[in-house]
Amino acid sequence: MTVDIRVILLAVLLALAGCMPAKQAQNPASVGPGVDVTAQDAGEGADASADSGNATQEASAQDEDSEYVDVLQGREDLPADSVLSAEEKSILDAQMSFPVALDTDDNAEVQRYFHYYAHTHRGTMEGWLKRAQNYLPHIRARFLAEGLPEDLIYLPFAESGFNPFAVSSAGAGGIWQFMPQTGRIYGLTVDSWVDERRDPYMATEAAIAYLKKLYAEFGDWPLALAAYNAGEGAVGRALKKTGSEDYFSLCEASDDLKQETKLYVPKFLALVKVARNLEKLGFEPLDLDRRTATPSKLKAAPGTDLQAMARSIGVDWKSFRELNPALRKQEAPPTRTIQIAVPGHLVAQAQEFLKKPIIVKRTEYASHRVQPGDTWWGVAKKFNIPVKDLQKANTVRKLSVGQVLRVPGQSSGEEAPAVAETKMWASKRANYVVRQGDTVWSIAKQFEADPSTLLQANGLRGSTTLKVGQKLFVPDAGRAETKKAQAQADTVRKDLVSYQVRQGDTLWSIAKRFGVSAQDLLSWNKLAANTHIRPGDQLKVYSR
Repeated sequence: MTVDIRVILLAVLLALAGCMPAKQAQNPASVGPGVDVTAQDAGEGADASADSGNATQEASAQDEDSEYVDVLQGREDLPADSVLSAEEKSILDAQMSFPVALDTDDNAEVQRYFHYYAHTHRGTMEGWLKRAQNYLPHIRARFLAEGLPEDLIYLPFAESGFNPFAVSSAGAGGIWQFMPQTGRIYGLTVDSWVDERRDPYMATEAAIAYLKKLYAEFGDWPLALAAYNAGEGAVGRALKKTGSEDYFSLCEASDDLKQETKLYVPKFLALVKVARNLEKLGFEPLDLDRRTATPSKLKAAPGTDLQAMARSIGVDWKSFRELNPALRKQEAPPTRTIQIAVPGHLVAQAQEFLKKPIIVKRTEYASHRVQPGDTWWGVAKKFNIPVKDLQKANTVRKLSVGQVLRVPGQSSGEEAPAVAETKMWASKRANYVVRQGDTVWSIAKQFEADPSTLLQANGLRGSTTLKVGQKLFVPDAGRAETKKAQAQADTVRKDLVSYQVRQGDTLWSIAKRFGVSAQDLLSWNKLAANTHIRPGDQLKVYSR
């Protein structure tokens, strides 16, 4: 019987197609000015746990919103005027809570982002708003109490979509997207066990301090926001190189600033306009006066099995972790006590568990690099462990020179990677040499710093004894010296100038004109950090 070769080929092709795995659907991703955010966080490479071989695994990340589509794809032009209604244009024309030298209703980039969040990716914005309701009332109360412009409370929309578990491709984390070292400088613990950048309440305090610092340095909120995105060094260098005095002229003049930073403020302005006009735009409104019940904080002993604790109070792990986003593992650190958040009505049950907690038994590992002549028996004898335990801890069957073996039941004697990284950074940025009689407390007092912040910034423990000649990094060490220098400088300043603010002036531009700092202007005129200066205002300026 003759068989058509084409039929055979078709059958083969169909069979192969059936055997091929289906291509997994991908969430849409885009390249542009936004932070590349993913909720998959297995921990930073520098903070990887040294005991990855034990049974305890790092807490898995949230499944939802694994990638945010929060940037314009290709920055394509919008169609003609019909895209934005007259009401939407009036929304864009409304004033911000801080000066912006820009007509946002005429700015193409702001319009593109406004359309993007209000229309193109409306579903994404709705998801962000649901999460924001949990944190915005608290953030708003704290920002207003600290005298910061109210519109800044919406900055996490541009950073993370208010996801505590958001992590950028560069390693920034939490709703405020702090890099690990910046977080540590501002008092947040970031290691392989706890990442307080993920705690929205603690990270908000760090964000308040950092934003205040940036505004004191640049005297202008758009520039401060650009520095929040790109770093104060990058913005400062670009200003110096171009001679620009404000954010928008800087964006036009600078070839060094990244496109992401040039679009960052327009993106933020558009998000503020959307967030402040939710009902007009058909979104569910936010209740900024509604405060969620604050969970109680309890102390968990080192090594406490947190998953077992969650089960004992009838809370699933996902809900428990949402209450405690800073936790990176399902157990407390083996060497320190930590604070655990528990719903108020479950405190009694949790306390009962914590009286006699289940402690996770951990296996410590050392490492051994195989040398010429090494055998399984010889290495096991060297570390005084059974050969079978050594072989079980390693997946290899045959030893080869240079191979690194895991040796169970041993302390490596090495510092945790996160601590080592912190010490490396501290040594590079050291700005103080320990003298005879110095203590952590005395140094902190001298520089008006917090002792715990000083310890964290240098990777030190509270029991550490300082050595004469030891180099330390003191965050904001220049503050006390600057105050002293300013006090001395004020005694030699003889000429007091009364300056009348002109159209387009900012604190930054006035300070630059007279060779002083924006902080000087604030101090001399007794102005708050968020003060708006207007044409016609009179400022005191002490010329040198």
